[in-house]
Formats: sequence, structure tokens, C-alpha cells
Amino acid sequence: MKRHFRIVLGAVVGLTLTPAPLPALSRDAQPRAAPLILAQTQSPEEEELLRRKKREGAKRDEQRAPRAERPAHRERAERPAAREREAVKRRAAEPEPAITEERQKRRKEREAARQRAAEPEPAITEERLKRRKDREAVKRRAAEPEPAITEERQKRRKEREAVKRRAAEPEPAITEERLKRRKEREAAMRRPENAARLFDSAKEKPLRRKPGGAEPDQPARGRAERLPESDAAAQARASTDPVQIGSVISEEGRRIERPRRERPEVPEGAELVREVNNRFIFRTSNTYFIERPREERFIIDAREVYYEELPRSRQREVVVRPDGTRIVTIRNRWGDVVRRVKILPDDREIVLVYVEDDYYDEVLEWRDPGLDLPPLDLDIPVRDYILDAEWVEDPEDYYTFLDQPPVEQVERTYSLDEVRRSARIRDKVRRIDLDIINFEFGSAQIPESEIGKLEGVAGAMQRLLKENPGETFLIEGHTDAVGAEVANLALSDQRAEAVATALTNVFDIAPENMETQGYGEQYLKVETQEPERENRRVAIRRITPLVAPVASSE
Repeated sequence: MKRHFRIVLGAVVGLTLTPAPLPALSRDAQPRAAPLILAQTQSPEEEELLRRKKREGAKRDEQRAPRAERPAHRERAERPAAREREAVKRRAAEPEPAITEERQKRRKEREAARQRAAEPEPAITEERLKRRKDREAVKRRAAEPEPAITEERQKRRKEREAVKRRAAEPEPAITEERLKRRKEREAAMRRPENAARLFDSAKEKPLRRKPGGAEPDQPARGRAERLPESDAAAQARASTDPVQIGSVISEEGRRIERPRRERPEVPEGAELVREVNNRFIFRTSNTYFIERPREERFIIDAREVYYEELPRSRQREVVVRPDGTRIVTIRNRWGDVVRRVKILPDDREIVLVYVEDDYYDEVLEWRDPGLDLPPLDLDIPVRDYILDAEWVEDPEDYYTFLDQPPVEQVERTYSLDEVRRSARIRDKVRRIDLDIINFEFGSAQIPESEIGKLEGVAGAMQRLLKENPGETFLIEGHTDAVGAEVANLALSDQRAEAVATALTNVFDIAPENMETQGYGEQYLKVETQEPERENRRVAIRRITPLVAPVASSE
């Protein structure tokens, strides 16, 4: 009761104190008394309803007002975090840009990966666990470094694998034009009626053989034995024990002045016939041969050249190149090269020529070591033994041909002079006939237009030297049968030297890796006494397995 009384009393007092609006008064009007409004009492429910309506009205008024004028929005706009949230809401409300197929694909892949990661891994059987361990072991072995394999061996391995792959691939369709050229090449490779004998040793005049040696009518060994598969296999008979080669500069020597143009001692059974351009021509019982006491190609652009006298009438020549590389050559009393080594700036020695000293110490006269061997007779196609450069279409053929081992066993390592003089020893290795170089009649000059034809064989020689810096190649010079025999011998030697010089100057083949020798008209390719271009040629052989132990050059 008291509560109702207080409510009524407060309402009356409030209404009483509220000023009433003043009516408009004229000058004569009298003020009227304000009406008295009596307050009525309200229940709590009505009061609550009134307050709710007031709040809703205020809310509607605020919504109708601009956003910037609203108190709440002004307060938010002043806060950076609020502005960022508003921006996020606006971006979320905006439609998402078109998603490219690539993004959709990546999104699906990520979702699939998350699903797979969330899925429980199925039970792994022992067999699956074993296979997993095997795969991990294979990966570990693949990641481990391969045992010490030189880069060169790895390169050769890759090349052999590439050759196997090419051999396994089906041969592409051969066009009629290529088939026609192949038939023409095969027809040309068939030996013509006037072709000389296949082996140089069969073209020589009858030789005086050592008592007890093999006679020409003895069975040939070529058909009874298999071809060696490598240089090491060819030398297996001669190298039953590893060859121990000492340093070529370990022996003390006495420094001497550079020898002048002195001729070497004439071997027994030979006669000095003539000296032509620092070349000495000798005659034996059956033929002529030409020699040079010094190889001038070696000392061109050398930083230093000096000579030393060694025991047992030997002489040592040292050529020092601008980069510090030394070419050391040891000759015996007859001027034969019995040892040649290339010493790199890091003092590593590469053996180019090696002959046992005690063997040459006992020799009193020079004789052909081929006299102790039977005639060579091989059951292989001619094109596998002699490569005519004229019919080479792919330069890779030069490398494949030169990289092949000898065609029969090598009894021992021979000196360079034995290989030069003995056709039977040279026949152990294959040869390339560079009949693409056209020498003019009576000339040893190579026209500039012809030098480019050496690029294919030069590339093959560079590859072989990169694999084994101890390779040695013999450059042979030949002439036709027109003219004097002695003059042709000197001319052919000049042609061989011209080709070697071009290979050095143009294609950077080191001179110490090439030996040159002229044979004149002795080994004609075509049997004729008339001028013949094919007889005016140069040939190349890789004689490394004949003059150096394989183990020392690998």
C-alpha cells in the first residue's frame, strides 16, 4: 500500500512541476490558468512495456540515421582493429572470383592428401614390410658414393651402354637413296682385280729369315685363334707379370751440348745411301728405309730443350713445354727410341714407349722381328681391317674403328723403330686410309681446302687421348710408283709429317702422341706403275698396344 502511495505521489509532483506551454498572448489578453492534469497510477507490467517501446523506438531512430552519425559506428570507425574486421566482413560478403581448373585441381589434391593422412594406416604384413625395407636399402645404396671410378671410366661405361641401346633399337627405314649409296660403297669396297695384297707384309720382297723361324708356308695363326677382345687381352701372352717401370728421370746423366746433325751408328747389315733434308736413307738386303735422328716437331715452341748422356751409350732428350710439361725421350746407340714419357706439371708420368733395356743392350744388329712370325691370315671382312675414309659417312666410325684392339696376340712390347721398319708387326693393328687428302703429283703440301677433311679422324684421336693420354698413333706416308724409289721415299716421309703437323696446329693433337714414317712406293694400294691418286695417300694406325704396356697407360 505504501508502495502505491509513493508512486502516485511522485507522479503528482512531477506533473505539478512540469511547466505548461504558454499560449500566445495578445496585448489585451489575460493569462489563463494552466489546466491541471492528474496522474494515473500504472502497473509494473505497463511500465516494463513502456520502457521496451522506448528502447525499440530509439533503436529504429538510430537505424534510420546515417552510419557515420551513429555513436556505436563512430566508435568502431576510430579503432583500426574494427576497421580491419569490417574489411574482412566485406570481403567475405563479396562473391569469390572464378577459380581456375589448376587451382581447383591443387585444392582437391591437398584435400585428398589431408584425407589420406587422416586415415589410419592399414595393417602392414611382414611381406610388405620386407619389401619396404628392400626399397629403402636400394635408395640408400643409390645415395652412397660409388667406389673410386674415374670420370673417364664412367664416360666409357656410358658410351658402351649407349652403343648397346642403339644396337637394340630397330634400324630405321632405309631410303632408296641410302640403300643405293650403301650398295655403291660395298661394291667399291670389294677388292678390284688390280688391288694389291691386303697386308703390307705380303707386299714386301722375299726376306731372309732366321734359322729355325717360321716359314711363309706354315699355317697362319689368325684362323686358329680368336680375335683379342681388348688391348689387355692382346698383351696377355707378353705380360704374365706386372711390368714395374721406374721413373725415366731417376737415372743420373751428364749434361751435353745439343747434338748437331749427326747421323746415328749404322746398324749391321745396313748401308747409308743418302741424306735428304735431315733425313737419312738406309738400304738393307731387300729394301730402303728412312730415319730422322731428331724429331723437330717436338721442339717447336718449347721453353727449353737439353740433352744428357747416360750409361751404356744412351742419350736422354728433355723438351720442356711452356706449361711445364716435359717430354723425355731415351735413345740407344743406334738412335732407336727405347723409352718416351710425358711428365705433367704435377710430376705424373705417362708412358708412351717402353722397351726393356736389357733386350736392346744385347742387340748387335737390327733385324726384322716379324721374321719370327708366320704370315697373317685373318677370317674377317676387309672393311673391318682397313677403313677407307672416302666411304665414311658418320665421323663416329673413326672412333669406333681406332678403338679396336689388335687383330692377333702381341708377343712383347716393341720399339718405335721396330714398328716403323717391320710391316709384319704393323699388320697386327688395323689402319685407316686417308684417301680423302689429295696430294698433287710430287708434292707434300696439303691444300687449305683439304685440311678440313681431317676433322673426323682428328675428333676420334682427341677422344681416345682424353681417355688415355698415353695413346700413340703412327702416320704413314705413301706415293705412287712414278719416279725414283729414293726420291719417293723422302716425299712420302714429308707427306706423313705434313699431316701430323696439320693435326697439331689445327686440331691440337700433341706431337709426342704421333709418330711419322714414309714408305715411298713400297706398299702400293693399287698395283700399277702409272700415276694413281689412291697410291698417293696417308694412313693412320693406333700402335699403342705394340709399344707400351697397357697397365702403364690406364
